[in-house]
Amino acid sequence: MWMLTFTFLPLMALAYIGWHVWCLLPLSWIWKVLILLLMIGAFMLLFAGFMRTTDRMPMPLAIAVYEIGTSSLIILLYLFMLFLVLDLGRLVRLVPRSVLYHNWWTAGGIALGMFALFLYGYLHYQHKHREELHLTTEKQLSKPLKIVAMSDLHIGYHNRRNELGRWVDLVNAEQPDLILIAGDIIDGSMRPVVEQQMHEEFRRLKAPVYACIGNHEYYSGEPRARQFYQDAGIRLLQDSCVTIGDLCIIGRDDRTNFRRDSLGVLMKKADRSKYCILLDHQPYHLDQAERQQVDLQLSGHTHHGQVWPISWITEHVYECAFGPHQRGRTHYYITSGIGLWGGKFRIGTRSEYVVITLTN
Repeated sequence: MWMLTFTFLPLMALAYIGWHVWCLLPLSWIWKVLILLLMIGAFMLLFAGFMRTTDRMPMPLAIAVYEIGTSSLIILLYLFMLFLVLDLGRLVRLVPRSVLYHNWWTAGGIALGMFALFLYGYLHYQHKHREELHLTTEKQLSKPLKIVAMSDLHIGYHNRRNELGRWVDLVNAEQPDLILIAGDIIDGSMRPVVEQQMHEEFRRLKAPVYACIGNHEYYSGEPRARQFYQDAGIRLLQDSCVTIGDLCIIGRDDRTNFRRDSLGVLMKKADRSKYCILLDHQPYHLDQAERQQVDLQLSGHTHHGQVWPISWITEHVYECAFGPHQRGRTHYYITSGIGLWGGKFRIGTRSEYVVITLTN
């Protein structure tokens, strides 16, 4: 059902935008048809990624198909909103009819505005925000601890090895005691990850790395994802926990697996005398961590909507869609992710990594 909705609504939006483009451009019908075919073709490339057709293409072509297809979805969203606002303006007689019919000035203004918006979105995505989080605990620590937390790297056709290498350099510059990743390291296909030998970049990290699994690891093929984690030197915690000095790190399986352990069962394996950090990719049911007296939960998944106004939707879906949160004595941080899915645009949200300082 959700797949039909995901397909039907964008197609309806595409038809709405196409009609406006046809009316707006003062061109011959041949040029209008060509432009509309290009728009439809760019959107249809989106499904090549969903159906893994890209895995059978030469790598440069697969990258182009992925990036054009996923970017088109976000561009269509903003064109839909723009034309909707203009139509509402016409309805209340604030926008003259001539603005939307055979008007080069309007067409040029929209093209320039969209270019500026998405250039900003791309440059804003390239900037990685460093978020500091200072926490204290009454539990015994032999020394202050510095932890770098990340989520939603989505490495693959769009976040490639050179991009991953830049993130590794940012993390190493922090000189952390520990690195935690809250799922979705892999985007959707193992092919670009393996062919670009991205595990070698993770091997450059200069601190132990622990991670939980995310929903995209299931999309890419969980067994192959687990093998990649092993090759990359990442300790995967999948309904398991580990004690590291003064910390107990608990990693939940993703809720994609309906048979995953309950948090109550999982916490029976944990050393509660240590500072307990829970890695749970999707931030649902935050009350469970509070009831189990977890000290800190780290999650991702939401991307904080990735672009506005989707961020408004995530803020209504989740108790906390982004940033720090607290329930009782349990602290939470829901990160918007250092990477993202699809088009490389951040509009009204940010890409980040979190530097946690834990002291007594």
